[in-house]
Amino acid sequence: MDVINGLPATFMYTNPVITIGNFDGVHIGHQKIFARVVEKAREIGGTPVAVTFFPHPVAVLAPERGLRHITTSRDKTRLIADNGLAVLVYIPFNREFAKTEPEDFIRRVLVDLMNARWVVVGHSYSFGKGKKGSTDLLRRKGESNGFGLTVVRHATACGDVVSSSRVRAFLLKGKVSDAACMLGRAYHIDGVVVPGAGRGEAILKTPTANIATANEIIPNEGVYAVRISMDGRIFDGVANIGSNPTFGGIEMSYEVHLFGVREYLVGKKLRVHFIDRLRDEATYPAAEALKAQIKIDIENAQEILGRSDLKLLA
Repeated sequence: MDVINGLPATFMYTNPVITIGNFDGVHIGHQKIFARVVEKAREIGGTPVAVTFFPHPVAVLAPERGLRHITTSRDKTRLIADNGLAVLVYIPFNREFAKTEPEDFIRRVLVDLMNARWVVVGHSYSFGKGKKGSTDLLRRKGESNGFGLTVVRHATACGDVVSSSRVRAFLLKGKVSDAACMLGRAYHIDGVVVPGAGRGEAILKTPTANIATANEIIPNEGVYAVRISMDGRIFDGVANIGSNPTFGGIEMSYEVHLFGVREYLVGKKLRVHFIDRLRDEATYPAAEALKAQIKIDIENAQEILGRSDLKLLA
């Protein structure tokens, strides 16, 4: 897939079939749109193209909302490529660009620059200054500028309409299996193993790897059944997100125990895939009680992971 950062001076692709959106999470609703783009491109002998924005418009226009991205730009790019798109254009988003009138965006970007042959968007798509642009405007302008329009109905999963905001809400509540239902894969965070307090091996007899991560969304505090990607291998495990209250901890930490792994992990890069939530974090009267609970957690995680076929972005 060709990745273009910024609006290019020229856009030399045959019969572009273009979709536009933020695509944070690349959830099954986005995937449904991408499938229609690829299908239409094959039908007309065209090029499937995605246009997205960086940073997310909400982060620029309403920073007080504290928007956190579901996917990094790297993961978003990979996921869009995996869905069959041939070209991905990242348009830099700032307050000046936000002033672009919908008609100007259609004329300058879709028509004059990209020579769009077809446009595919979701049913609630809006764009341009004040989000005044609508699918009706795209349809009218398409008729006068030579491009067709497909409006894709929303996807549903877990009894609800799929959206990036719903995925964020699930993750922040620790409902990782519900988030996975909408993403079509397990949610993951990336991190590097850093030195920890050493309690896992010395006190609890369960070695853990402490993770430092730059991901913007971390699932809510608790214990999770996880899979871990490391050095091209996949391991089952459990993860704890919390402050270790049994030991008087106050700072958040992210720890994983990889089943059957005893090697030195500090400095290793890990990807932690959240399969299901086991329980809330809790305070125990002594280390022995916590050790007994960890044994139960491992058994429960092994049972869940033994029957899980959830897709991973490894």
